[in-house]
Amino acid sequence: MTPIETHDVVVVGGGPSGATAAHDLALSGVDVAMLDRAGRIKPCGGAIPPRLVKDFHIPDEMIVARIKSARMIAPSEKSVDMPIDGGYVGMVDREHFDEWLRARAALAGATRIAGTFRRIERDDDGVAVVVYQPRAAQSSAAGDEDSSAEEAADGPERRIRALCVIGADGALSKVGRQCVPGADKLPYVFAYHEIIASPEAESGAAFDGQRCEVYYQGKLSPDFYAWVFPHGATTSVGVGSANKGFSLKGAVKDLRATSGMAQCKTVRKEGAPIPLKPLKRWDNGRDVVLAGDAAGVVAPASGEGIYYAMLGGRLAARAASQFLATGDAKRLALARKWFMADHGRVFWVLGLLQHFWYRNDKRRERFVSMCRDKDVQRLTWDSYMNKELVKRQPTAHVRVFLKDLSHLFGLVRP
Repeated sequence: MTPIETHDVVVVGGGPSGATAAHDLALSGVDVAMLDRAGRIKPCGGAIPPRLVKDFHIPDEMIVARIKSARMIAPSEKSVDMPIDGGYVGMVDREHFDEWLRARAALAGATRIAGTFRRIERDDDGVAVVVYQPRAAQSSAAGDEDSSAEEAADGPERRIRALCVIGADGALSKVGRQCVPGADKLPYVFAYHEIIASPEAESGAAFDGQRCEVYYQGKLSPDFYAWVFPHGATTSVGVGSANKGFSLKGAVKDLRATSGMAQCKTVRKEGAPIPLKPLKRWDNGRDVVLAGDAAGVVAPASGEGIYYAMLGGRLAARAASQFLATGDAKRLALARKWFMADHGRVFWVLGLLQHFWYRNDKRRERFVSMCRDKDVQRLTWDSYMNKELVKRQPTAHVRVFLKDLSHLFGLVRP
């Protein structure tokens, strides 16, 4: 019999989280394979903070636009501009950004495998065997709100033996559902967007290539938000919602029409689930650990996920390295412990914000009104840029808290 292919670690998924994990492991000398299905582009606004650029050494050519402000649009169509003082939000195109990350992992020494994960089996010694089929077909998510459908694959199943498996295969992670208790109960919203050619100046659209627009309107999303995010030559127009009866495609069509983008060329369409909160457990206590969307690390309220996915991949790689070095499966749980120590409070605060302010249009109106406050704007951007709650301005936090209560209880006119 032909000997089964063997690696120290198999990373399932080649998005930002999986590619980062594979890259870091390969750089540290670990024999790692990265299994990724071909043709998949996740729907994503593409925003990355300067801290991600610095921490993960992203080259300038990957940044297709630099956003200098955000415009928040209320149900009444009133808007609030939030300029970024002395900074920017970088925008990437996931079609090119993800592939660059995968290629970088391969250059570092990771083995790339194109295929679709099927399941994890065990050999006679109890070691994990990753079963996959080679060459996944083009994503069924293009133009389809139900991206959970099984895609076709070519050839018979193949197997890879691995001492450790990192599941970085998205919000509906097959690795997680098979191996990690509670992973099948991950709450999520469904996101859908259309990448379009950015409007020309003479098109009549109220479009600014250096400004993101965020729509807090129940007609566009009953429980989340809609967006227009410039990517240079292209633009992401999208919406998210956990309401299964809500038409995401219809909302994007309406948004394109009202914003003057109905006639812009559609480049591609994508849809996928976006998790709402981190799982309580990321590992199986044996040899599997989750990362990225599979672990639920997308920020509530904002839906921001690229930075947290890449950090999750890095921490999973670090935990896997310690597991390989010691044989102690408890080391895998460190990935979640490290992440939550640095970002758990931020996720908790953002979860409260989403719970209180996204419930109905009356509250959304007050939320957008609150965004006019300079303290709110400064703390929002400082926290976003640095990926932590700002600690050097305690009095500003108190002022924001009091103002937040005033808006919530209707003591301030929207």
